[in-house]
Amino acid sequence: MALSDIFRRRPAVRDRDALADFIDRNAAFLIQKAIYEYSRARAGHYAKVLFKEPGFHAAVEVSRWRAYPLGLAMVAEVVYAVLAREDQPPTQEDFDALTSLVLSVFDRYPVPEAIGRDDWQVLRADLEQRLKQIALHPPKRAMDIPEPFAQPYFELMPIHEKLRGRDLETTRNYLKVTLCNIHDELTKASGGLTFPTLAAAS
Repeated sequence: MALSDIFRRRPAVRDRDALADFIDRNAAFLIQKAIYEYSRARAGHYAKVLFKEPGFHAAVEVSRWRAYPLGLAMVAEVVYAVLAREDQPPTQEDFDALTSLVLSVFDRYPVPEAIGRDDWQVLRADLEQRLKQIALHPPKRAMDIPEPFAQPYFELMPIHEKLRGRDLETTRNYLKVTLCNIHDELTKASGGLTFPTLAAAS
């Protein structure tokens, strides 16, 4: 990301397509940033060597694609928290529209070579199940969303499990902070966007 991008004003999120782009961009950022930064931190002085290894790049491809559906599910929970209103609780139709939208983001991508078609379909089915579970509880605070995701995400890091150390809590805290920032960004960018608007456009 260029320095100018940090200060560039993010586009408004006022319709289904813009929300889909927001979900995609932030899910990818949430997942990939930690994979690379954690790997660099664990490799220490050998990071430059590690990042040039074809085997490491292959491992990263597997990690990021397997973790991407977890990112989609977490950002979907943020969307739920931002759009839900006490005076107008989401209906099942609203939840179905959110699920459909997030799955359409997943389906933007062809089957990754690092994963294979069968495993990719399993990951999609798992994502769909996670999305359906959102309707079973009230909106969560952004900092609480990572709780069921931190462990499976941490286990996907492209570093041998014997070298990972006791860094699960660090990973959990990273997810908490980043999801809080995503929540704040969507809150500021989504004025006028509601669940009924989302459902009507689906």
